[in-house]
Amino acid sequence: MALVLGTSLLTMSCSDDVGKVSLGMFTTKDIKLNKMVDPLVPGVTCHVASIEADLSFSDPSDSSISCRQTGEITSQMIEAIDKSPSGEIVFKKSKSIFFKTMKIRRILDAENQTLMYVSYSTKETSGSYKHSLSTVPLWGTKAYQQPQAAY
Repeated sequence: MALVLGTSLLTMSCSDDVGKVSLGMFTTKDIKLNKMVDPLVPGVTCHVASIEADLSFSDPSDSSISCRQTGEITSQMIEAIDKSPSGEIVFKKSKSIFFKTMKIRRILDAENQTLMYVSYSTKETSGSYKHSLSTVPLWGTKAYQQPQAAY
C-alpha cells in the first residue's frame, strides 16, 4: 500500500507545468515545460521540455532536461538516496496508451561527487531510445566531502 501511494505521489506531485510553447496553428503538438523537485534531494530542481500532442494516442519520445541546485543539499539527503549504479527513478510520466513512459532517474557519481539526472523514454523510437542528461555537482554544498589526500 505504501509503495503504491508513494509511486502515485511521485507521479503526481513532483511535476508542475510551468510553460507551454505552441508549435504553430496547424499542429496539435506543443512543447510542455515542467518542473520536478527531487523528492529526496529537494535542493535540486529539474526542468523538462517535451512534446505533447493533444489529439494523439502517443506523444513523441524526445525530451530535454536541465537540473540545478536551487536550495540546500546536505549529506543526510545524499545518505538517503539509492547509490547503486542504476540509481533510482524520481519521476515518471505516461507518454502513450501503448506502454511508453518518460522517466527521470537519479544516479550518484560518488567519485566526482555529482548527481546525474537522466531523462529517457521506455520505448524505442526510430531505432533509438531517446534520452537526455543533466548533472548537479555537490561542490560548494554541505554534502561535499573533501577528498582524502593521496600519500
